[in-house]
Amino acid sequence: MDYHYEQTSEVEALDSIYYGDMQILQSAPMHKFSIPIKSEGYDDGEGLACELVFTYTAKYPEELPLLEINTDESFDEMVDRNELYRHLIEQADENKGMVMVFTLVSAGQEWLNEKWDSIQREREEEVLAKKKADEEAEMKRFEGTRVTVESFLAWRKQFENEMGIPAKREKEGKDKNKLTGKELFLRDTTLNESDLKFLEDGDAVKVDESLFQDLDDLELSDEDDDDVDYVPGQSSDSD
Repeated sequence: MDYHYEQTSEVEALDSIYYGDMQILQSAPMHKFSIPIKSEGYDDGEGLACELVFTYTAKYPEELPLLEINTDESFDEMVDRNELYRHLIEQADENKGMVMVFTLVSAGQEWLNEKWDSIQREREEEVLAKKKADEEAEMKRFEGTRVTVESFLAWRKQFENEMGIPAKREKEGKDKNKLTGKELFLRDTTLNESDLKFLEDGDAVKVDESLFQDLDDLELSDEDDDDVDYVPGQSSDSD
């Protein structure tokens, strides 16, 4: 095989196909050139683009050409450059023995389109998922939270703790345990028994009758009865 002829012929054909885009970087000792590829939509401001750089070897096309992929930062943020490289090397192995640059460029172009379509679908799905989440959140805001027995009891316990209700209930319980005098009297039978015992022991109370013997000797006039206010246990000045 005339390797030089095969290589020169392919370079001329590629330059015609990608005229204006293909750049010849060197012609000796081996041809080296670059061809840019881009996905659909890239010219409109979105999409993927990179540059494939090929260098012939002495025995190309029976040997694979050297391949480099030049990208910018945005490309590496969206896709894996190494994944594209592996894909192109697989295509090159399948075409070994034939001029293959056009095939590799076409395979790279198709790979970019597929990746860009996948990125767009993911973005659309994210937008739809966010929209759905926002709608569900809005519905929940109007519907409110569904109340179950468990959630209500938990809420009530938290509310009562915040309001100090358990402490108030405990205090009220203690206050209720304090009995009034009447309640103590009714509940404590020993008080009844003490009163009954006092009545039963009434015969044992002695009265000194001598204290009342001179009452008949007292002469009280009607005037005295009118003027003197008798206070039991207090003697008058006439005494």
